[in-house]
Amino acid sequence: MKPISIYSIVVATFLTFAIFVSFYTEDDRQTTEATTPAAANLPQIIKAISLNKTFDFGGEVLPTYENFDVRERLDQELLRNAYYHSNTVLNLKKANRFFPVIEPILAKYGVPDDMKYLAVAESDLRNATSPSGAKGIWQFMKPTGKAAGLEINTGIDERYHLEKATEAACKKLIKDKNEFGSWTMAAAAYNMGNTRLRKEVAVQRTKSYYDMNLSQETMKYILRIVAIKEIMSHPEQFGFYVNPEDKYAPFDYVTTTVTKTIPNLGDFAIQNGTTYRMIKLLNPWLLGSSLPNSSGRTYQVKIPRQ
Repeated sequence: MKPISIYSIVVATFLTFAIFVSFYTEDDRQTTEATTPAAANLPQIIKAISLNKTFDFGGEVLPTYENFDVRERLDQELLRNAYYHSNTVLNLKKANRFFPVIEPILAKYGVPDDMKYLAVAESDLRNATSPSGAKGIWQFMKPTGKAAGLEINTGIDERYHLEKATEAACKKLIKDKNEFGSWTMAAAAYNMGNTRLRKEVAVQRTKSYYDMNLSQETMKYILRIVAIKEIMSHPEQFGFYVNPEDKYAPFDYVTTTVTKTIPNLGDFAIQNGTTYRMIKLLNPWLLGSSLPNSSGRTYQVKIPRQ
């Protein structure tokens, strides 16, 4: 008896497969498709964003009709942020907590309400730390923060104090607006620094942000803020739906005046009917486990309302 050749085995295997496939009818295929989870499909509508409207920042109109460069830069930022889904949803949720704190302070100083979107662009409304060392929702560098009157030391960092940092940001923006002539240029100075912007103004012979050639980051900075403003002001137009109950609630607290050192914030929390975690959440400017206060300064410490 001759041994079975490899060729014969291959042929037999092929015929067996062909017979099996022949029994897989159209009905079988339809049944398989019907039982495929709907999640396997990904229905999307991805389209360009219309720029046929007037955009402004702090009441200052963007030259999107006259200047194709500005129009295209805004287009790019709108697209980037409109399709940055998770980040946008989170910002919409956090805005419900933090904008009610920021808005009245901006109004008090006469700073345009649009500047709250600068804070979003800077930090996504987080007490973040940048690679360069800027901290807090308003992203102050240490020297700038100190110059604006914020206390910054090993135990306290008021760059994380939302109310005080917002006031410091207002003072800086007003000062820069007076120097550079517009809120747009004040925001540019916030991003790149006064010294660098002052130098560019002298070299380029203009105080119009939209006519300047600056660093890549600053070139897109104002356009990014305007894009964030547009999306967060009209979220449904961009496909974002966040129900009121899904938004983060404002912190509910009372304040207590402290003029002495608090040796241990854990003990302080228990004495005030709360937890160490809640004290740190409401007062992120307290860096350690105590409140050092050898100079007898007055602090307002937030405590959850009972």
